[in-house]
Amino acid sequence: MSIEAPRQFRPNLVLINRRKAVGWESRKRAARELQRLGLQHGIRGTPTVEAIEKAMYRHETGRVTVTDPIYRQLYCLAYGAKPHDLFGELASGAEDRPHFSVRSHKFVPAFVGAHAVALLREGADWTPAEDQWHACYSAPIEHPEGDCSLYVWPCGSVVFHLVETVQLSTIAALAAWRLVSYSDNIKWVADYLSRFLASVDESALYVFGAHWLTEPAWPAELTEAALRIMSTPSVLLHRDRPMDDEHLAHAELIEQSLLSGAYDHGGIESFGVRGISSGYASWSGVVYHPFATERALAESELVACLLAVQSTWAFTDAITRQIEQGKDPDMSPGYGWRYLRGVRSRLTTSRSRETGQHQAMRRAILRTSDLMPALEQAIETLRDTDRG
Repeated sequence: MSIEAPRQFRPNLVLINRRKAVGWESRKRAARELQRLGLQHGIRGTPTVEAIEKAMYRHETGRVTVTDPIYRQLYCLAYGAKPHDLFGELASGAEDRPHFSVRSHKFVPAFVGAHAVALLREGADWTPAEDQWHACYSAPIEHPEGDCSLYVWPCGSVVFHLVETVQLSTIAALAAWRLVSYSDNIKWVADYLSRFLASVDESALYVFGAHWLTEPAWPAELTEAALRIMSTPSVLLHRDRPMDDEHLAHAELIEQSLLSGAYDHGGIESFGVRGISSGYASWSGVVYHPFATERALAESELVACLLAVQSTWAFTDAITRQIEQGKDPDMSPGYGWRYLRGVRSRLTTSRSRETGQHQAMRRAILRTSDLMPALEQAIETLRDTDRG
């Protein structure tokens, strides 16, 4: 005889938080208010207070979803919200929601070595990349999903930079698109590099995302929380669950809960300037929204910073992998510890004409990338190897 596993319930945190936000700590108090609203608005079949209280318990604990039209109407009236705000609807009404627009910048770095860089540069129309922190070359390459450029550094680092314009109604949808598309992006990069390399280690590839918000969809009081969620979008998702409609609907509920709770996280660093811009960096990603375009950072400045950090990350990661395999790192001549010392200086030392906003961006991205410990170890290891 088999014993059925207990069902796992997912509380509707949005309903719970909305109830408490209006000052109704007990469900009984909330049930009285919902019945009053139902009678006041002439809703036929408004349940008794006792029935509403029992239903609220089932709805808030996630034992049942809110499908009864009467309760859906009562909740929307009580909390001054639309159905998708409370129930995470996907099938209908999406076209009526406000949409936000972002330019998605995806960076896929890899370390291929100086010889492979030379091979890559034989196959495209390369030009010196302008306004970059370290001398490098770039070329446009065809990509099925957006505008893509490949940047290469003579030391052996390469970074694929893919730009896509995205318009969505929820951050949950952005998080889901990000999760699904990242695996496709990695596969595409691995296939591209395999044309020039004998083997490609996909486990060393990853995608770092930055979002330049051009049009927000939230009221002013929620925009900062929305941006913080966008910098850590995986907080909305369950890593081990398949990305289906049910998962996305639950992610929308979490999103609404975090928005109403002014979401913040210790791993997020701000680099915005009040009245000019909002910017946040985390281990998971970067988001930036300019209010005063003429006084805010330029999009190209953010891109240049991320290209410098990600190309250096690829270099130091290659060294780290060799160290952890018990090997002495083998770098091309001219790209040893002295080269990395120069890279460190460019990343960490302020420029004489660097603005305060640029300085704040650089420091926030460096701190949240956790690059510096790996860079310091790489310099120390290459110096020791150079000594013999």
